[in-house]
Amino acid sequence: MNAALALSEIHDRIARACRIARREPDEITLVAISKTHGAEAIEPLLAAGHRVFGENRVQEAQAKWPALRAAWPGVELHLVGSLQSNKAQDAAELFDCIHSLDRPSLVTALAKAFDRTGRRVPCFVQVDVGEEPQKGGCAVSDLPGLLEAARGADIPVIGLMCVPPADIEPAPFFALLDKLARDNGLAGLSMGMSGDFETAVMLGATHVRVGSALFGTRNT
Repeated sequence: MNAALALSEIHDRIARACRIARREPDEITLVAISKTHGAEAIEPLLAAGHRVFGENRVQEAQAKWPALRAAWPGVELHLVGSLQSNKAQDAAELFDCIHSLDRPSLVTALAKAFDRTGRRVPCFVQVDVGEEPQKGGCAVSDLPGLLEAARGADIPVIGLMCVPPADIEPAPFFALLDKLARDNGLAGLSMGMSGDFETAVMLGATHVRVGSALFGTRNT
């Protein structure tokens, strides 16, 4: 897969979705999900000018991104996977945005980590819109309380994130997340992946998380 061509195609598809939704493409941040991919797969995208990447695991990101960042200035790194409380300080030191704040214990851990590091990393609260206990995310009913706790702990919450159930039309779940964000005074919406990011853009996404459409089949 040619990285520059793949990147251009994704931007074209975002632009088309924006035209339909009467939005501007610069309202959308494309987060290239580089989890399980090594430097040899990531560097062609960097060379093509892309700078916003997402990783699922703190340990994997620690292993590969310091060297990449040294070679390619201006990288913005997002944590899109579940975050264990005992990794909160590592995440605070490494990432520029966290998409998976989903429980009170993580609010506590991140607040302490932000105080220690002097960094207050912007966060999305992950919501379990599909009521799937096996996935991360707070229950819809628990969202107001979690937001109150996060704001009380001086955590900069910039929006909501979701991963809709697989193999079901995602639009109703994206619409629900958009409503929840508006009801709670939040502008950011992290939603949409390789198979459904255009739908997400048309329903208000500000951040789309695209992996396989940029990198090809994921390594295991």
